[in-house]
Amino acid sequence: MKAVTIPQFGEADVLTLADVETPEPGPGQVAIDVTYAGANFAEILYRQGIANVPLPFVPGIEVAGHVRSLGPDVEGLRIGQPVAALTIVDSGGYAEVVVTSADLVAPIENNLSLHVAAAVPSNSTTAFLVLDRVARIEPGESVLVHAAAGGVGSQLGQAARLLGANRIAGTVGSPAKVKTAESFGYDEVILRDELTGTGDFDIVVDMVGGPARRASLDALAPMGRMVVMGNASGADDVGISANELWFANKTVSGFNLAAFSAAFPAEAGRALRRAVAAAGGDLRLQVEELPLEDAAEAHRRIESGSTTGKLVLKI
Repeated sequence: MKAVTIPQFGEADVLTLADVETPEPGPGQVAIDVTYAGANFAEILYRQGIANVPLPFVPGIEVAGHVRSLGPDVEGLRIGQPVAALTIVDSGGYAEVVVTSADLVAPIENNLSLHVAAAVPSNSTTAFLVLDRVARIEPGESVLVHAAAGGVGSQLGQAARLLGANRIAGTVGSPAKVKTAESFGYDEVILRDELTGTGDFDIVVDMVGGPARRASLDALAPMGRMVVMGNASGADDVGISANELWFANKTVSGFNLAAFSAAFPAEAGRALRRAVAAAGGDLRLQVEELPLEDAAEAHRRIESGSTTGKLVLKI
């Protein structure tokens, strides 16, 4: 089969379209004929060697397509069924066929198109898990989301609304992204460099890092919770004092979808199915597609910070 591989770590140009062996499902697994694969910052970390993976490596943490075959002990799915899936545990989505745990596959039972469905498993699932499972959001609370115009940021604000948040603010890195973030339902959109003095928040979600992380901690209300889930700025780690958390009644948690999906696949799958259902209704996604051959271009655009919404690759 055809797949985009990482033959060596490096810049986007190392991505190579190649012929690789077609995977077969084992017990509890599903093989999927991939129609679209989401493009994500996580796959850039694989390509750069920041996330250590064996080479050559096929990236791709989420897909949409049709069930190709079922491994032993798989129930509730049928061959030919349209599905969205998390392939984040072992990756492999930038390919014509991918195998993943049946727990991480969600049937598409509404009118959701496959190119939009491919944008759901990573970002939308993360949004519900981060707010509900990690931050334990309560109705009426206030939420601040960094990178509000990006793929996961576009979903976090909407998920916060669906989960009952009262004040939902987002930050962006440039004025050009303000209107895009506003279109995803944020009550306020703030330039990230101007966060100081905007008030306290019950929940802050930070995938940017660097100065934004320190400002996020300062922006937490008493009993506030900050969830760290990325470092898109590439800045050095920010030290957080345990004594400061103690004296200020604040909490900092981390969330990594790959580690969560590996440890709790059934729970990740439930969140995925919740996200797929929401995407067929109240959850808005902005999706742009590129051919699989342009995977390197997708990576360059994500790395530049110029993207809004989500890029998917057509297989």
